[in-house]
Amino acid sequence: MEITEVKIIPKEGQDKKLKAYATLMFDNCFVVRNVKVIKGNKGLFVAMPSRKMREACPRCNYKNPVRSKFCSQCGSSLPVWETRRVDGEIRQSEHKDIAHPITLECREYIQKKVLEAYDAELKRSTSTPYVSKETPAPPPAPAPPREESKPEREESKPEEDTGDIQL
Repeated sequence: MEITEVKIIPKEGQDKKLKAYATLMFDNCFVVRNVKVIKGNKGLFVAMPSRKMREACPRCNYKNPVRSKFCSQCGSSLPVWETRRVDGEIRQSEHKDIAHPITLECREYIQKKVLEAYDAELKRSTSTPYVSKETPAPPPAPAPPREESKPEREESKPEEDTGDIQL
């Protein structure tokens, strides 16, 4: 399996850890979106797409985000995080990968391709004027409103009040 295309969507802000999102296409037939390029303590790395985990309220079974203190549906207090267990094990993370590589070689291949595309996008961004491949052109400015001549209103005559009540 080969990565045939990598699209990088840079994120704004210099002090943020999340530097960009990537979309990967495998063999021109399978797409994985929301791969993240993150600046960590040891440099840039690639994080696979994930979703926030949810847990059911013991009282109403509403699915609340992990580590919530109260149920968003019924308002009851939820069990303390440290005592929650899933399949006999304490859950370590609030997020779960949607897609991820199984082997180390695959992870290294994906990381290499994404970081190469990210570096290329950074180099493109230093040239002026920069327009990201993913950023659509701004819409044209709206035309100023035209002043139309308004026809003069005919003044209507108030109806005479006879004071009689009709039933």
